[in-house]
Amino acid sequence: MRHLISPLDFSVAELDALMNLAEDIEQNKKKYAHACDGKKLATLFYEPSTRTRLSFESAMLSLGGDVLGFSSAASSSASKGESVADTLRMISCYADICAIRHPKEGAALVGAQAASIPVINAGDGGHQHPTQTLTDLMTIRSLKGRLSDMTVGLCGDLKFGRTVHSLINALVRYPGIRFVLISPAELRVPDYIREGVLEKNSIPYQEVTNLDEAMPLLDILYMTRVQRERFFSEDEYLRMKDCYILDAAKMALARQDMLVLHPLPRVNEIAVEVDSDPRAAYFRQVQYGVYVRMALILTLLEVDAAALS
Repeated sequence: MRHLISPLDFSVAELDALMNLAEDIEQNKKKYAHACDGKKLATLFYEPSTRTRLSFESAMLSLGGDVLGFSSAASSSASKGESVADTLRMISCYADICAIRHPKEGAALVGAQAASIPVINAGDGGHQHPTQTLTDLMTIRSLKGRLSDMTVGLCGDLKFGRTVHSLINALVRYPGIRFVLISPAELRVPDYIREGVLEKNSIPYQEVTNLDEAMPLLDILYMTRVQRERFFSEDEYLRMKDCYILDAAKMALARQDMLVLHPLPRVNEIAVEVDSDPRAAYFRQVQYGVYVRMALILTLLEVDAAALS
């Protein structure tokens, strides 16, 4: 039995196989329509989510399975003091696989250690968000044709952004990756990422505060929102939230083949006028997320895709 707690839980070869499966699902949806008949996915979301929770539910329903779970801690026994470990032991009696989102870092790992079913980390605090990373990788590979030899700009909240941390961890395993880290000083990438991942792996990177100057350098621009829920001070959040706004004028500085990604939801960091730009890939990213989660569910449940027809 396997879990997905970190993007590093899968080797590069396994990631490639997963994305190959996701591409086959995209092209042959009917083939997989009953692949999980009789299986149940539990979605345990201790903090708010729209895209991730619905993407998991859409993925399992598209495979012919069923979904059960809760969408907030207040509607679960966590409100009565039940531990994550006990919840996962209980859920293991009801479901075949589980996706958990929790505001505390490490909660998914604690749950996986107690569970007797595969557990997928759907986001734990400011730490990891591996299925968003799988979505990001598939989007880049599908639209760029590769996951190597490119300059990736990460912009916005690089301190608390778990999608950024997960993506850096995943991309450093591919050759020729360079990063431009674009943020105010207060929201720079944490030391454990800078020193323990980038510098440890000798990955070229630069930290800048000016988005305009970075735009011509990039093959990928990964925008993030400044997350109100990660700040202790409302004043501090309000001071930071409008640091970077991507608009048509900034897009004019970029390469014609650059892609703009965003884990969503956006607030105001990408102007609506950018949505019509063919380089804006963030809504296509959402669709790729369904396919890659379908592939992940099949992989962790050890469904033999070759036997499907």
